[in-house]
Amino acid sequence: MEKIKMTTPLVEMDGDEMTRVLWKLIKDELLLPYVDLKTEYYDLGLPNRDATRDQVTLDAAEANKKYGVAVKCATITPNAQRMDEYKLHEMWKSPNGTIRAALDGTVFRAPIMIDSIKPAVKFWKKPITIARHAYGDVYKATEFRIPGPGKAELRFTGADGSQQTATVYDFECGGVLQGSYNKDTSIRSFARSCFNYALDKKQDLWFGAKDTISKKYDHTFKDIFQEVYDTEYKAKFEAAGIEYFYSLIDDIVARVIRSEGGFVWACKNYDGDVMSDMVSTAFGSLAMMTSVLVSPDGKYEFEAAHGTVTRHYYKYLKGESTSTNPMATIFAWSGALKKRGELDALPDLVRFGEALEAASLQTLNDGIMTKDLCGLAEGITPTPVDSTGFIKAIRERLEKML
Repeated sequence: MEKIKMTTPLVEMDGDEMTRVLWKLIKDELLLPYVDLKTEYYDLGLPNRDATRDQVTLDAAEANKKYGVAVKCATITPNAQRMDEYKLHEMWKSPNGTIRAALDGTVFRAPIMIDSIKPAVKFWKKPITIARHAYGDVYKATEFRIPGPGKAELRFTGADGSQQTATVYDFECGGVLQGSYNKDTSIRSFARSCFNYALDKKQDLWFGAKDTISKKYDHTFKDIFQEVYDTEYKAKFEAAGIEYFYSLIDDIVARVIRSEGGFVWACKNYDGDVMSDMVSTAFGSLAMMTSVLVSPDGKYEFEAAHGTVTRHYYKYLKGESTSTNPMATIFAWSGALKKRGELDALPDLVRFGEALEAASLQTLNDGIMTKDLCGLAEGITPTPVDSTGFIKAIRERLEKML
């Protein structure tokens, strides 16, 4: 067959360890034989981030803003042990955090569902997408350990010199103190990203916070979401036949458990951190979770939700075969290709992305699986294969579809 043409490049961000190995295998076996792949390549592997003093991450983020669609391999966020292992000049920041900040984006995570792996929650029939506002709150909080009795105060000094002061607590003993913040601009960007994504997917959007207790902090989230919805999205949602629903976070959690799924769940930072892990585990596996970063002005970065699979990489370096699940990375590529095709009016590219996903799902439904999924499968006798065997099985099915 003639290779499918592209007009605008994807921004390709390579990564680390086992996922970097899978990245090349996916390209060689599942993409390059069928697509005249056009990418602007950035090596975000830790050695190159160190060599460029992390400038490559900033350059990749700028390219993402320029071209609109990126696909990213999993990367290492170094700790002290990685500093020593890779002989780094500095403990570089998370590339995901850097790119997220540059795009002012929101992360959306959704499970990949197959017939033989049932969600732990029996009511769930459709994927639940978690939208996490990954900015501020406890993750950027200032904290004190209080040594003994004393008064804790909260003070704001305006640019004009005006002040607001409130007593947090009169400590009669030791304790802890924490100050959190967020910004109207970031909350508004989060809201727009969520509304745009829900429209794109034609799914209802749910959002919950604790506004009855947090009458300023959480209430601001509620108010900004409602304002943005009423002024910019209400008519679009009604035309699309979808709903925006707000309730207390307690009520939302209870409703989620009893729902059949099929909606986008917008979460504040901590809620999204916790609930994304809960949802991914309940649906089966973090290796079966897609992740896409969406900016409020419509820029996209697709990646797998999991890390670099270090344990398998060390086995790979010893020459041992590994059964590493590439599904989330394959779906990062298919998602990026579909979005590029949609934006550039290239229906063949969209159809290829759909066929790649269908071939991957058919392979799993035929019982051919990496070892991490074999123990989760019900109603079939799975055939465990290594990563290369799994990708080759997908290619066989993909060729028949094309």
